[in-house]
Amino acid sequence: MKDISLYIHIPFCKQKCLYCDFPSYSGKERLMDGYIEALSNEILQKGKEYRISSIFIGGGTPSYLNELSLQKLLYTLNKLNLRDGLEFTVECNPGTLNEKNLNIMKKHNVNRISMGLQSTKNSLLKDIGRIHNYEEFVENYFLARKLGFDNINADLMFGLPNQTPEDWECSLRKVAELGLDHISAYSLIIEEGTWFYNLYEEDKLNLPEEDKERIMYLKTKDILNEYGYHQYEISNYSKKNKECFHNKVYWKCNEYLGLGASASSFINKKRIKNIDSIEEYIKRINNEESVIEEVHINNIKDDMEEFIFMGLRMIEGIKVEEFKERFNKDIYEVYGDIIEKNIKKELLINNSGNLYLTSHGIEISNYVMSDFILS
Repeated sequence: MKDISLYIHIPFCKQKCLYCDFPSYSGKERLMDGYIEALSNEILQKGKEYRISSIFIGGGTPSYLNELSLQKLLYTLNKLNLRDGLEFTVECNPGTLNEKNLNIMKKHNVNRISMGLQSTKNSLLKDIGRIHNYEEFVENYFLARKLGFDNINADLMFGLPNQTPEDWECSLRKVAELGLDHISAYSLIIEEGTWFYNLYEEDKLNLPEEDKERIMYLKTKDILNEYGYHQYEISNYSKKNKECFHNKVYWKCNEYLGLGASASSFINKKRIKNIDSIEEYIKRINNEESVIEEVHINNIKDDMEEFIFMGLRMIEGIKVEEFKERFNKDIYEVYGDIIEKNIKKELLINNSGNLYLTSHGIEISNYVMSDFILS
């Protein structure tokens, strides 16, 4: 039986954030029970042939599910062939967590919570369309600790409208002082199709200048190091033994199964994506029809590029030997000139067969990665 990681997509939100381009919807609560019913069928139909090595329930806002739907979903997932001690994460938003839904998660073997905080400054949370304030996050965090959750992540964002480097430093220190196990620190990206994109196009978004955003990025590593967090990926920091196993599956280009509307899978060199529409998804599952929207079969160039792009996001980088095992080619045969050029520029290091970005290389990682596109 093949080992695989499992991603489950919950497309419901209480309110859509102004920066969010994920396939998630507010105002569709009436579809919740029907969706979970259909999703449970897809899980049992497609998940039983694998041994599951990690589960990540993302969204949307999984913690926004009503108690019955949450219970049904978790009950179904526990029917699968789960590896002992697997990492089982649920994404949660402050303001949607309470003792009841946390206890349901605990009872059904959820052992990692990822909380979307974004900032500790309430005016900034309002500016980006979040439904919670910092005080609610702290309350939810301590409640989860009290109920026995010992692996908790918080997402933070920098480069937000009206945010200063001082605001960012304050957020980092406050969250680190709480003693979270893992902190994800992302920079805001303005994505097409979002409220922020429209405001940006109309020049109505007061974003920090590039040099200020760079200061925020550089502060992140220094401050979190002070509190005992190590950086193991461009945007991710963890306490000892608390790295996110599931996300490393993506960065290492290992296989995963994605279930639910909009979910993506990577299996047998195929990238598979499900349809976006919740209504259509429910209808098709109920009619025993396929919910797959597209299948892309990677060629060897796709695979090599993805392996490099994702692998260089990790601080440990990629193993030269693993490239050879996967692709039956020496990495220098394919990328020799590019590797040497970036080593000369002090953006890349090859140390004992590990190829990884330097500190400066991480800062301009998009520029380095673009070199590895095979024409």
